[in-house]
Amino acid sequence: MKKYTHLFFDLDHTIWDFDKNAEEALHELYELHNLQALGVASAVAFIETYTRNNHQLWAEYHLGKITKDTLRHLRFNKTFTDLGMQPEAIPAGFEDAYVQLCPTKTNLFPHAHETLSYLQAKYTLHLISNGFQESTKTKIAGTDLAKYFDNIIISEEVGVNKPHPNIFKHALELAGAVKEESLMIGDSLEADIYGALNFGMDAIYFNPLNLTKPDDVPVQIHSLDELTRIL
Repeated sequence: MKKYTHLFFDLDHTIWDFDKNAEEALHELYELHNLQALGVASAVAFIETYTRNNHQLWAEYHLGKITKDTLRHLRFNKTFTDLGMQPEAIPAGFEDAYVQLCPTKTNLFPHAHETLSYLQAKYTLHLISNGFQESTKTKIAGTDLAKYFDNIIISEEVGVNKPHPNIFKHALELAGAVKEESLMIGDSLEADIYGALNFGMDAIYFNPLNLTKPDDVPVQIHSLDELTRIL
């Protein structure tokens, strides 16, 4: 690997295990709101349907096709209606309850703290997240991650999402870094990897599910601790 001085990490699905934390929260809310009595046959079906819808809506949000309010309005409404529930039967306040609960979950991907501690001794670390401001700050506080990062850049505060080049430009300016000595690490091909590569930064694709890697993505890892062997 070439010599880097600044590493930029994504948060959700890269360090903070979004799907695992969401699953825990949704299991709790399934019971709390007695969704089985409302016709949602199982927590498993509910979580699988939500996960599919949420991933699709986040992909649209990354690209600026929908707003934060639209994402939050649609992800559960679509999930409940996909499962056969009439709109008028959807529990009031379910989205708000989820937004309050899920960010308090603390599951990280394996080796997150050890890897970040190792890298912090060699590089200056920064975080660039497309997550929403209040949720992102809750996640970071609850998992003691802030101590690793010199800068935490949240797209909602900047006003532009990855993969837009302006958020990478802003991050580099904030860090006092240059493209040639900077590296982006994240799970989203569109937002993190192609966003960085198109901007002129190198990138490492975090691919824990071992999905097919596109040929134009140069480097991938399947576990965070691989970074300690290649950086």
